[in-house]
Amino acid sequence: MPKIKLIPAIYLYEGQAVCPDTKQLIGDGDGVELATIYDNNGADELLVFDLSENDREHEANISTMIRISDAVDIPMIAGGNVKRLEDVKKYIYAGAKMAVLDMEKPDNADLLKEASDRFGRDHVAVLISETYDDAKNGQWKQDGAGLIIIRNPNRQNLIKCIAACEKHDIPVLLYESDLQPSISSSSQIEKNMTDVYGISLAEYVSTFDFMGYKTVLKEKGIDVNLFESPFKFSEFKTNQDGMIPVIVQDYKTEQVLMLAYMNEQAFDMTIQSGKMTYFSRSRNQIWVKGETSGHYQYVKELSMDCDLDTMLAKVRQIGVPCHTGAESCFFHQLVKKEYDDTNPMRVFEDVYNIILNRKQNPKEGSYTNYLFDKGIDKILKKVGEEATEIIIAAKNPDSQEIKYEISDFLYHVMVLMAEKGVSWREITKELSRR
Repeated sequence: MPKIKLIPAIYLYEGQAVCPDTKQLIGDGDGVELATIYDNNGADELLVFDLSENDREHEANISTMIRISDAVDIPMIAGGNVKRLEDVKKYIYAGAKMAVLDMEKPDNADLLKEASDRFGRDHVAVLISETYDDAKNGQWKQDGAGLIIIRNPNRQNLIKCIAACEKHDIPVLLYESDLQPSISSSSQIEKNMTDVYGISLAEYVSTFDFMGYKTVLKEKGIDVNLFESPFKFSEFKTNQDGMIPVIVQDYKTEQVLMLAYMNEQAFDMTIQSGKMTYFSRSRNQIWVKGETSGHYQYVKELSMDCDLDTMLAKVRQIGVPCHTGAESCFFHQLVKKEYDDTNPMRVFEDVYNIILNRKQNPKEGSYTNYLFDKGIDKILKKVGEEATEIIIAAKNPDSQEIKYEISDFLYHVMVLMAEKGVSWREITKELSRR
């Protein structure tokens, strides 16, 4: 059976994270920061609801969803304001793996099949109330729903809801559920949790310990996403103090951040919490990186070398890793030979940042500023012209010409990206999704 996912809900109003009933801001209302905290703390996916009441609020929430999708590494399910097929497309194009149709709205029953035909069953979910209907559950599956989200499932109906969805072979997400006390007290619910896609508890706070809660579920025989190492620490080749060195690397940039040491206790705590934990040789004690500074390191990947005596940790670094404030502990250069360290993605980012700088700080005589001054029509005209030049160059046996034309094309595309507020990170993330 698939592992059960913990999926916190985020509610957006006017682009900010709010409480769904009062629309009071959660913290300072930064939905991207809240989503990132959930991701770092062990959430498996996000359920994001758009509480907009008009087109302006709708677009503000879509913008925040895009930034959430860009910031986190976990999938997002989005819904809340679907009135037509275009709204489903907006959520999916904002980065959601699924768009949610609220079946309390009568028109959405007809929209379900249309959305499923257009985007595929895997991209469409339906939201129903706690009062389930076995026949309707079957109809939702037939019409193209890939997931049924059940709102406020009480303990009395919970088992029936799960059984109905299992009968029709469709996964169920229990949303705004009060399962925390149920799991600890009801063996019947515990037994049937294996048929659930995921749960979204009635209330989450930014400090919620997802990894700790998963440990509780695991102890009760419920399969969840926890870090599990195929090696025990006793299988590693430790130094004379019973420790292994850990090389720490940024999981995105691959920059080497620092080196530290782990003993068995630190290793076990890292696996259980998802936060890098070390043994301080100078202080002779266990320390969670960031516990005092806030500069935590969240585990993305751990691996051992061929001799099983050195660990490589790929992490999401919050703040900086070095106590000096440096972005890497390795900043004292000893020797360096000139070499080509061109990184294709870094080149794209550097050129794009120069273009953005021209947009924000115009420079007299700049061709880039000329394009921005002329506006979107001129930029689109140049993109079209350069695309045509690529086609012409491709007929030429000299590969140098097409290299030049593709470079011109990419430059003008980056001007267009800057004009429309689209980053390379968003583009590469969209490509990786495909």
